[in-house]
Amino acid sequence: MPGGTFRMGTEDAEGFPDDGEGPVRQVRLSPFEIGPFAVTNAEFAEFVAETGFVTDAERFGWSYVFAAFLPGALRRAAPRPDQTPWWCGVEGAYWRAPEGPGSAVDGREDHPVVHASWHDAAAYCEWAGGRLPTEAEWEYAARGGLDQARYPWGDELLPGGEHRCNIWQGMFPAKNLVEDGHRGTAPVDSFPPNGFGLHNVAGNVWEWCADRWTTTHSAQPVADPAGPPEGDRRVMRGGSYLCHESYCNRYRVAARTANTPDSSVGNLGFRCVRDSPEW
Repeated sequence: MPGGTFRMGTEDAEGFPDDGEGPVRQVRLSPFEIGPFAVTNAEFAEFVAETGFVTDAERFGWSYVFAAFLPGALRRAAPRPDQTPWWCGVEGAYWRAPEGPGSAVDGREDHPVVHASWHDAAAYCEWAGGRLPTEAEWEYAARGGLDQARYPWGDELLPGGEHRCNIWQGMFPAKNLVEDGHRGTAPVDSFPPNGFGLHNVAGNVWEWCADRWTTTHSAQPVADPAGPPEGDRRVMRGGSYLCHESYCNRYRVAARTANTPDSSVGNLGFRCVRDSPEW
């Protein structure tokens, strides 16, 4: 990414002002490099094999799995959050067993790693010689050179009737029509890339950013913003395979949410960036 100035944020009528999506502001970025794909299961396995790293989900002994992916007995026994009852807290769920005991990532080596906390993601990026993207870097790259477009490819969700991202079709959370071809995660190179060559910056999995969460942004121009210095949550971007317009229309390029840095769940991953002082 050559850097430069872009218009960050949105005042889209389909947006969520309470999420701090606006105001639209001028942001100038230094050059940086960003992975065209989210980090895969195969890549994370290499990291773990070399370092012996233990994820937060492994240390805690459980993580959240989408209820429809579980066998009946496990689904009925698992605790669920009141606000999001489609998530089940499953003992033994972690990146290598994404649906809990008995599951595996065999055959999903090219899918994005999930059940990775912010701490896990930051550790991987450091091992790989990079870091997590700032929220501004993520949005600049995800926009693919388009100014204020709703999605990484333009303003239509289904241009010409074509699916461009892995999200939910049907009635959430009861029935997924799987019209985009993917019930859960998809390979990281699924769907055409945006104008900068990035794949799946809308849908598939949420992606961690380096920034701490805030919903207050100045409308004044800013250079290389890095988020607030304090805060107990970290930014997540891009939406996931569970996003649906009825409750989570956050696969738009300016949409955002947050979670605590030790949180892990079956639709959350990351990609890495690296500074490019030689540009």
